[in-house]
Amino acid sequence: MKSLSPSIRTIAIAAGLLPAACGLLSCHHIDNHRLPVGYVNLTFRTQAEWDIFGVSGAGQHKEFIIQERIPANFPYPATAGTGLGGILLCTTYATMPVAYDLACPVECKASVRVFINEDNEAECPQCHSRYDVFEKLGYPIYGKAAEEGFGLQVYSVGPGPQGEYMRVSL
Repeated sequence: MKSLSPSIRTIAIAAGLLPAACGLLSCHHIDNHRLPVGYVNLTFRTQAEWDIFGVSGAGQHKEFIIQERIPANFPYPATAGTGLGGILLCTTYATMPVAYDLACPVECKASVRVFINEDNEAECPQCHSRYDVFEKLGYPIYGKAAEEGFGLQVYSVGPGPQGEYMRVSL
């Protein structure tokens, strides 16, 4: 059997080392299921309801906290649920609706909720961790959340199974 030329051998060695290098250099795992499971069911029955209460423009956001009736005029049905700390409904810069639990995954308390700061990042008022909610689906970008790999709990947003215009669920 012929031996490989030096250039082919170099390519073969590099190809063999590539999976190991990728494993060492890849991003660490983000835990976005750290919060206790809360009931999530936020339904927008019609497009008109979505136009009033939902988010459609890039970078828009709204909070839904059923226990505090936020927003006050939202028609929460008896079957509604907004997770542990509430729901942060956003529209990404690519104009896709996304939803997160408002509870900070570092603090894991319903009463410690992230808010959108002046840099358009979700920020915890207690630990000051920050998250990218408009491009990177709740990815931690600063603070203890980034150090520990704790991302915001992400919820599903899409048409409802029974003809609802939009629904936020687990």
